[in-house]
Amino acid sequence: MAAVEIRQKRALTLIALPMVLLALSCVYPVFFTINAALKTRKGFVLDRFGLASDPTLANFAQAWTQSRLSEYFTNSVVVTIGAVLTLLVVSSLAGYALAVLRFRGAKIVFTIILVSLMIPVQVVLVPFYRTMIALDLVNSRAGLVIAYTAFFLPFSVYLMTAFYARLPRELFEAAQIDGAGLVQVWWHIMLPMGKPALITLGILNTLYCWNDVLISLLVLQDERTLMVGIAALRGEYTTNVPLLAAGIVLAAAPIVIIYVIFQRQIVSGIAVGAVKG
Repeated sequence: MAAVEIRQKRALTLIALPMVLLALSCVYPVFFTINAALKTRKGFVLDRFGLASDPTLANFAQAWTQSRLSEYFTNSVVVTIGAVLTLLVVSSLAGYALAVLRFRGAKIVFTIILVSLMIPVQVVLVPFYRTMIALDLVNSRAGLVIAYTAFFLPFSVYLMTAFYARLPRELFEAAQIDGAGLVQVWWHIMLPMGKPALITLGILNTLYCWNDVLISLLVLQDERTLMVGIAALRGEYTTNVPLLAAGIVLAAAPIVIIYVIFQRQIVSGIAVGAVKG
């Protein structure tokens, strides 16, 4: 027994060692960014990898006020919330229709959605931009919300369709027998039952919208979202790295806070989605 336990401990050690190294490789960039944000520009040039000897919050204040990140932050919040809510409602309705309702052409529509997932964003940027100009949606938050909805909708519809297709059809039929209409079934049955998938989808779409640079750069040209504003902190010839690091920390903070608050729902939603899939 002792020999078996020794072999098991050795095996666990061999497994744990690469996992520890992987964890350190993920944690160190975060530590480096926060540490750099607390340094002055001179202090960073003199010692890039050492601990901040005289920590300061001046970089955060400068990034938030002088670099106009406060305005860009508001733009990102408004656009992200609008796009995510629109995606949740539309994808839930479309997934309900494709998975539960039986109508002619449902499989063709679902196939088109799957095919659209394979098209890179860069391929459609030119016709997309010309369409935005024709619809007079450039330099408007509403235009960016519509753009995010259009680009992220195929994946959202696919996920909700796959989730709803695994639900017992008897629930839908029983509600119809009780006299519930299609909208009532969606509101009272499908939405509550689809909560795990909706939470997962909401988190994923929040990350997509919040971290996007390319689409936002095309649509909001006069104004900016937070990530575009942070990218603009990089100079052409030289970069104030502590200021850039402070902007990155400010941009990442809301996503980290959301994850800490909803980590149980995120994990349970991903687990349920995996089982249902």
